[in-house]
Amino acid sequence: MEDGSRISADSKGELPSPGIGMSHADIFWMITNFEMGGTEHQFSILAKNFDTSQFRLRVGCASRRGPFGVDFALAPEFPLGGSLYGWQSMMTRLRLSRYLRTHGVRVAHAFDFYVNLTLIPAARLGRIPVVIGSHRQIGDVMTKAQFSAQAIAFRWCDAVVCNSHAAAERLAEAGLPRRRLQVIGNALLPSSFRGTVPAFPRRVPDMLRVGMVARMNAQYKNHAGFLRIAAEVRRHKPGAEFLLVGDGPLRPELEKQAASLGLERSVTFCGERRDIAAVLASIDVAVLTSDSESLSNAILEAMASGRPVVAYDVGGNAELINNERGILVPAGDETQFAAAVLRLMTDIDLRTMLGIKARQFADENFGLEQVRKQYEKLYARLLVEKGQPIRVASEESR
Repeated sequence: MEDGSRISADSKGELPSPGIGMSHADIFWMITNFEMGGTEHQFSILAKNFDTSQFRLRVGCASRRGPFGVDFALAPEFPLGGSLYGWQSMMTRLRLSRYLRTHGVRVAHAFDFYVNLTLIPAARLGRIPVVIGSHRQIGDVMTKAQFSAQAIAFRWCDAVVCNSHAAAERLAEAGLPRRRLQVIGNALLPSSFRGTVPAFPRRVPDMLRVGMVARMNAQYKNHAGFLRIAAEVRRHKPGAEFLLVGDGPLRPELEKQAASLGLERSVTFCGERRDIAAVLASIDVAVLTSDSESLSNAILEAMASGRPVVAYDVGGNAELINNERGILVPAGDETQFAAAVLRLMTDIDLRTMLGIKARQFADENFGLEQVRKQYEKLYARLLVEKGQPIRVASEESR
C-alpha cells in the first residue's frame, strides 16, 4: 500500500496476518495520537506499508484524535488521562500489560515521549520479550524532568530507535549504552519522488517562490525568523513569493507579524496540507528555519522532490544537507540565511544541480523499502538474542 490507502484492520487494530502455514511474530506499535506531526506521519507511513510476511502488526494509541486516525479507526485506545502519573494512567498501564499478554505480543515498540513512559513499563510488567523505545528529537525542547524520566524508561529497553545520529549521540551522552541505540532514518514513500502538478500555479511564469513546511505549534520552529528572512529577500527580489505550509495556535500571531513586515501580499498561509509533493512542486527553494531538529521530514520531502534546501546547522540537519545537495547556515544567522536563499534564487544552474543531488541522496538512503527492512532486521535480531527466533517466510509464500 501507499499513503492514502485505508488500513484493513480487525477489531483489535491488527493488520492482515500472513497466509496459512507462514510463521509470524506479533508486533505492537503504539503512539499518543494521530495529529499532523512528523512522528505521526512516519508512524502512519510505516504501519500502512508494513511487511506481514514475518510479523503481524497490531497498532494502539492513547487517542485516535487527528487526521491520520482515519486510517486506524479500529486501533484500541489506551487513554492516559490528565497526567502520566495519575490514577487513570496507572490503570491504563495495567490494562495495556494485560492486552500485550493476551495477544501474545513478542515485540512492543513505543513511538513517542508519552508512549515511551506508558508502553515500556507496561511491556516489562507483562514480560514481553522485546521492548523498544523511540527518540525522534534531540531532546533540547524537552524539560529536564521530561528528558530524565524518558532516560529512565529507556534503561528498561532492549533498544531505542533514534531517527538521527545526533539524537542517538544525545542519549549516549546521557549515559545510555551505545549498543542499545539504533539509528533508523525516516521513510519516504515512492510517491514522494514522482513529479506532480503544482498545487499553486504561478501567476507570472518567471516568478520565484520560497516555501517552508512546519507546524505552527512551537516557537522552536522559528516561523518568525522565516518572516524576517522573507522580508530581507524581498528587498532584493520584490516579486518573490513565500509559502508557509502548516497550521497551529501560533498562526494568528504570525499573520500579524507578516503584515507588520509588509508581507501581506507576498506570504501565503496555506494551512495544513496533505498534498505536500504538489506544494513542493510549486516552489523553487525550500527552507527550514527551525532551531531544533532531529531528522526533518520537511527537509527529506523537499529533497525527494528535487528542491534545494536552506536550513540551519542544528541537530541532524547536517546528516542530510551538505554543499553538494543544499546549503547549511550557522544557527541563528538570518543575514547569511537570506543571502543563501538569494543565491539559489539567482542561480538556476546551482538550484538544479543541488536539487538533482538531493533527490538522489534521499532515494538511496530513505526509501520506504530500505527503512522497512531496517526495522524488520532489528526485530529479528532482538528476538534471536532473546531465544525467540522467527522462521523467515519463503519467497514463494510472500
